[in-house]
Amino acid sequence: MRQPKPAKPSRVFDRGAEWDALSSFVRRPMAHAALGVLSGRRRMGKTYLLRALVEQCGGFYFGATDATEAESLRQFSAALAEYAGSPVPFSFATWDDAVAYLFRLAAPGAPTRGGPLPDTSLLVVIDEFPYLVKAAPELPSLIQRAIDQGQVEESRMRLLLCGSAMSVMGGLLASSAPLRGRAQLELVVRPFGYRAAADFWGVAADPALAARLHAVLGGTPAYRRQFLADDVPTDLDGFDDWICRTVLSPFSPLFREARYLLAEEADIRDTALYHSVLAAVAEGNTTRGGIAGYIGRKSVDISHPLNVLEDSHLLVREADIFRAGKSQYRITEPLINFYEAVMRPAWARLEAGQASEVWAQADQRFAAQVAGPHFEAMCREYVLGPGRNLLSTSLGDVGGGVVTDPRERRQIQVDVAVVEQGSGGKRPSVALLGEAKWGTVMGVAHLERLARAQELLTGRGMDTSQCALACFSAAGFSQALRAEAVRSGVILVGLDELYGRTMPFSLS
Repeated sequence: MRQPKPAKPSRVFDRGAEWDALSSFVRRPMAHAALGVLSGRRRMGKTYLLRALVEQCGGFYFGATDATEAESLRQFSAALAEYAGSPVPFSFATWDDAVAYLFRLAAPGAPTRGGPLPDTSLLVVIDEFPYLVKAAPELPSLIQRAIDQGQVEESRMRLLLCGSAMSVMGGLLASSAPLRGRAQLELVVRPFGYRAAADFWGVAADPALAARLHAVLGGTPAYRRQFLADDVPTDLDGFDDWICRTVLSPFSPLFREARYLLAEEADIRDTALYHSVLAAVAEGNTTRGGIAGYIGRKSVDISHPLNVLEDSHLLVREADIFRAGKSQYRITEPLINFYEAVMRPAWARLEAGQASEVWAQADQRFAAQVAGPHFEAMCREYVLGPGRNLLSTSLGDVGGGVVTDPRERRQIQVDVAVVEQGSGGKRPSVALLGEAKWGTVMGVAHLERLARAQELLTGRGMDTSQCALACFSAAGFSQALRAEAVRSGVILVGLDELYGRTMPFSLS
């Protein structure tokens, strides 16, 4: 019989989909062992979420630390003894013994003090699992053997392995890894989306402030409460003072956070090289060749750092939606992008307490290298989510790309595009072409550029008969463009529309 669904505690903000996935995993009505893998970068609230789950479902929670194998085993043994109600700590000689005992607790009828009833699942959470793997590399193989045995024999085990080292967690289920094919759940806890982040920070009523805040700190939950003790800018006028006393202040925990995020990744050794790669991307060198040229290396020499940064979810390679084989890199963590673009070039001055002066001189750099690219990504996120109703067709691939104009000898950058790839003899179709501007009032010239891109794509054999043209701007639209939107149905999306305060112009 399926167990009742545990209620998500009110203190857990958002995370409804994650809670449903985890609670369904625990409640799954099967008589055999099940394995789940939960990962996500640090500060995402994974531990907070898992502790709430254990609180609601009962079970055993163990948070590993960076320790030697002997100390890790001793800590695990003591925690397991306390959970099992033993008056004295356990003393396991090996991890093999510890894992075997843990799985015996999930056998039908096994007694547990304060644990689940015999006919319900036993939830076991091992947090920061990469620390244990580092100390005892044989652990995944031992768990694999126990899981396989629990698939044959009856077992109530619901084991969740959690960790922040993305490359390690991703490798647990990859290729020939011992746990490959054993997991019934693989969940990545991601940052809050830009709308959820605005609600979390309490700034949803001020989209201009919310967009700037998200461009700097993204959707990382820990930054508001654990790092800043709820120090939130009250309005847009207070944003400059806020950023100088928090992110740019050497006395703030956020000041060195971008460096720590990079140093914490297990596979990163030469941090100077990785910072150079990230700085190249922040400067607008988003292709492999551009990155290599910026840091003075050959393209082949940067393959490894690019792969590590991708595996760590700090860098993402986004395919050009119009040109096969072409792609660009984007930094996924806003704070790292802000650090590389604004802080790192002026690090000595910031350490000397010149935050106000540095920030006053960083307007153009912030707009061009931080807010602008971030706004483009927000617009694509909007089309993937609440903006899907802008399309007259089904949602295809959402991305950006370049359309080459041979007549004008130029390239037209399309920031937001929706393309449905053709199949079965059907031509590829374009559902939306959009341009996004952070600090520019958009006019008819921007629309004409999109119309030219549509014409060129039609000439290449793509179906653009259902294509909508959209202008996204954080600074507004000219009267001429608004008049054209009324005549021809062009979609205008500003910050109010992005944050759901009003409907897109052509739909209002």
